[in-house]
Amino acid sequence: MTDAPQPRLDSGHESEGRPAAIIAWALYILSIPSANLLVIVGLIVAYAGRGTATGLPRQHIEAQIALFWSVFWWTVGLWIGILISIPLMMIGVGILTLCLCALALFVLHVWFTIKSILSLVNLLSDKAP
Repeated sequence: MTDAPQPRLDSGHESEGRPAAIIAWALYILSIPSANLLVIVGLIVAYAGRGTATGLPRQHIEAQIALFWSVFWWTVGLWIGILISIPLMMIGVGILTLCLCALALFVLHVWFTIKSILSLVNLLSDKAP
């Protein structure tokens, strides 16, 4: 009777953290249809999986966290720009800044989704984010 090889489940295995990274990217991709609620869940999954992830999955999880926070702060800045544009509409320049901020916000969310899709493809292909 031969013993079948057992998978390594200890810390440091090359696939450690891979499911968390895949789930987080998938939740990031679903951010637009979910009104950005699933992004928060994806961030929680990324933070939870970061402690045990190693190798390539760890790089993806770190990229997910960095991507979230950069997009978060850009979103806050653009919303501040939109709020500033509203009173500026009384003197005629607000409509231009409102349109520019709204367009930039749209482009930011589309870029976030495309970046998430490409990064998930890279993870599934065993490539860096």
